[in-house]
Amino acid sequence: MSTSRSVEQWDEEFECLIDLTLGLMALNEGQRYVNRIQRMPMHTSIRTGHQYMLELINDHPDRLFNKIRMYRPCFEMLIQVLRQQTALQNSRFLTLEEQVMIFIYVISQKATNRMAMEDWQHSGSTISIVFTRICKAIASLSPIFIKPPNFDDVPDEIRFNPKYYPYFQDCVGAIDGTHIAAHAPSNVANNYRGRKSNVTTNMLAVCSFDMLFTYVVTGWEGAVHDSRVLTTQLEDPNSGFPHPPPGKYYLVDSGYSNKPGYLAPFRNVPYHLRDARRRGGRINGPTELFNYRHASLRNCIERCFGVLKARFPILRFMTNFSLVRQREIAMCCCVLHNFIKLHNMDDPLFQRFGVDGVMPPPDSDDEDNTASSSGTAANPHGYGGNDENLANSMRDHIMIQMYLPYNM
Repeated sequence: MSTSRSVEQWDEEFECLIDLTLGLMALNEGQRYVNRIQRMPMHTSIRTGHQYMLELINDHPDRLFNKIRMYRPCFEMLIQVLRQQTALQNSRFLTLEEQVMIFIYVISQKATNRMAMEDWQHSGSTISIVFTRICKAIASLSPIFIKPPNFDDVPDEIRFNPKYYPYFQDCVGAIDGTHIAAHAPSNVANNYRGRKSNVTTNMLAVCSFDMLFTYVVTGWEGAVHDSRVLTTQLEDPNSGFPHPPPGKYYLVDSGYSNKPGYLAPFRNVPYHLRDARRRGGRINGPTELFNYRHASLRNCIERCFGVLKARFPILRFMTNFSLVRQREIAMCCCVLHNFIKLHNMDDPLFQRFGVDGVMPPPDSDDEDNTASSSGTAANPHGYGGNDENLANSMRDHIMIQMYLPYNM
């Protein structure tokens, strides 16, 4: 009998527990219903997003620069261009100025959606919609602001510098790749892991010597080598790659073969600027002199990447966007880079990195393509032996021309 009574007692306690659980669930559901009916406003600051934008524009110039990495005249010019070249206009609740400032704020401060919600007093969906709209619009400006230079002109940076002229008078730019931080789905993440095992995308860029991007392709998997990206772009007739005219060439590093149109340094010879500076600037022989000046001139592409990532930290700390959006963000950053370079000659970042020979901080994810490596570089243009011999002869001729007056 005692056993029977204990079982009955257990059944009663179990039924009470079930009743309590169901009651709590009903109470919770009722509370959720009340919350839906009577929502508590979240963004109730007396300073609206529009007021915050006006405050930044009209206050000390450095406040706006620190927030969006450009000054007021440049920002106003950008708004004017977007109105003229795209379909962007004021929305029902946000002016175009506020929309653009929200977008640039996010990429300049690597801000999350929650951070943007708090600073601009808008809902997360509004921030997301604005970000996507402005991102697509700015990326669509790439054909206007990222275009090749006039190949017939000798760049002033070469013409008026005796280190480079007349030796590199046929050079039209520099090519290199850089890694952009990325988020990738787990099923393809390994394809995006770079040399340091970080998830990245590979961006190939061509720049002129005045630090303007003249061609950019974004979104390649981080595991893909720079030379393969270039090879694919060269072989694709729809890539829009600006091929150098006959007799002209780009400067490339030792990750690429020395071929017509692409002048690489000598292998197994010290190359990087830091190598020469470590020895107090001493040059030992004509090949070292060629490599040193080649590196010094090609350094413009490294400085471009330095300015780009210093201005837009989102490229180092990408938030969780789709892969398509991440490609667009990288392209937007390059468009804005060129826009600022063209419309703000006193930009602090360009002044900081614009000095010839300035070496930006190394990027841990980028390939370390040194000329002293002994491996075989990829053939980016698929040339045969005769073309390679021709390119080597041209490089030797430049080296001899350069060393004769240096050794006198």
